[in-house]
Amino acid sequence: MEINFCSSCGAGMENRDVDGTIRRACTKCTFVHWGNYSIGVGALVMKDERVLLVRRAQEPGKGYWTNPGGYIEQLEPIEETVRREVLEECGVEARVRSVVALRDQPRGVHNVYVAFSMDYMSGEPTPDNVEVDAAGFYRLEEMREMNVAPFTKWLVDVALNGVAEGLAVDREPIVPLHGYGLFRV
Repeated sequence: MEINFCSSCGAGMENRDVDGTIRRACTKCTFVHWGNYSIGVGALVMKDERVLLVRRAQEPGKGYWTNPGGYIEQLEPIEETVRREVLEECGVEARVRSVVALRDQPRGVHNVYVAFSMDYMSGEPTPDNVEVDAAGFYRLEEMREMNVAPFTKWLVDVALNGVAEGLAVDREPIVPLHGYGLFRV
């Protein structure tokens, strides 16, 4: 789809060379359309050597078991997004420990997916009956009999067999950086 009007001022857009790439740019202001992107998050919540999974009740992935997750809102910090998604989908409260995996999926809407290792805090897995129709903590042996999505199988391997802690939340950076979500080794 071609972008015909500026989302900043409403003026017409034109093709313009920006740093060697032809991009849609506003004819009146400085706005440049850099592309279509989405950022997804996923939670790897462990409890007693079991992984929290939910069964999708709607597309995409209806009927597949996946880890809880979703998409960030425009002004929502990514750490809040993953906590919110876990709570909304299955009523479990969890706290971000670290970033443990990343998926880059370039396509019409370029998707980046960030997987977080999370500490279980409270709550019994209860599906929201909108996005998911079942939820629970499962052992690897149980998952072998379940319809687990292929990407989720990879993430479960990360959760159970990861060799590093990942990028941890930096709650006390050496300089104040308000409004930043910071993760570091």
